[in-house]
Amino acid sequence: MAGDPQVLRYAAFTDDPAGGNPAGVVLDASALDDAAMQAIAADVGYSETAFVTDRDAAGDLHVRYFSPEAEVPFCGHATIATGVAWGHEHGFGELRLHTRAGLVEVDVVPGAGDGPPVATLTSVPPRSLPVAAADLAEALAALGWDAAELDPALPPRVAFAGAWHLVLATATPERLTALDYDFDRLKALMTARDWTTLQLVHRVGPADVRARNPFPPGGVVEDPATGAAAAALGGYLREAGLVEPPARITISQGADMGRPSLLTVEVPEGRDTGIRVSGAAVAIR
Repeated sequence: MAGDPQVLRYAAFTDDPAGGNPAGVVLDASALDDAAMQAIAADVGYSETAFVTDRDAAGDLHVRYFSPEAEVPFCGHATIATGVAWGHEHGFGELRLHTRAGLVEVDVVPGAGDGPPVATLTSVPPRSLPVAAADLAEALAALGWDAAELDPALPPRVAFAGAWHLVLATATPERLTALDYDFDRLKALMTARDWTTLQLVHRVGPADVRARNPFPPGGVVEDPATGAAAAALGGYLREAGLVEPPARITISQGADMGRPSLLTVEVPEGRDTGIRVSGAAVAIR
């Protein structure tokens, strides 16, 4: 239909259109209201679609993110996709994105050789909180997990770097591989607590993490790459003294879904400094 906005489709945190996490990107959403953006996100069907609603006099972008069912304050993989899509249209470099969660800076550089461009976002200042015992018990019950299966070296926390995520670490990789949960039960808990995804992780090594991310509040069973949760995890590890900043962590995600993804997390010094999350993005044809 004439006048409909152009929706670009990118896979983030991968160099393969069949991998990573797909995101919709609308680079000019200035004429769209909330209902129109929600309808487009539902039609696209990806876990999130990003909408650039304005470019202000300073050149900063104003961005909103919608899952198929609701708006979310911040989305990492759609930010990476937006940065690369904007770079393709307007040139690579530094961007400032105003989101509902706050200011997020993005640096986009051309890929090495024939590789796709790489974007690095710097999150808002992260923080984490203890999880209530009743909420933890309900989350474990919805997952079908036992508390004894958790890794005591990474205690459960609710972590934030633009959106809230419950972080649960498994002691074994097998527990993560066997993910099969009660969608409606987990959705009810997460919606009530304003948790965007669960950041389910297994620490393979000091700087090597495997992750899976249920996203029932957005109507999505699982996210194959979750930049916001990666940033939240980096902040949690720093706050808990589980990494020595400056540190670099690699997160592998999505392989269980057939969409392998790679996220690089840089944890700088300073409690209030944002976490940097990097990844490639490639257009889906």
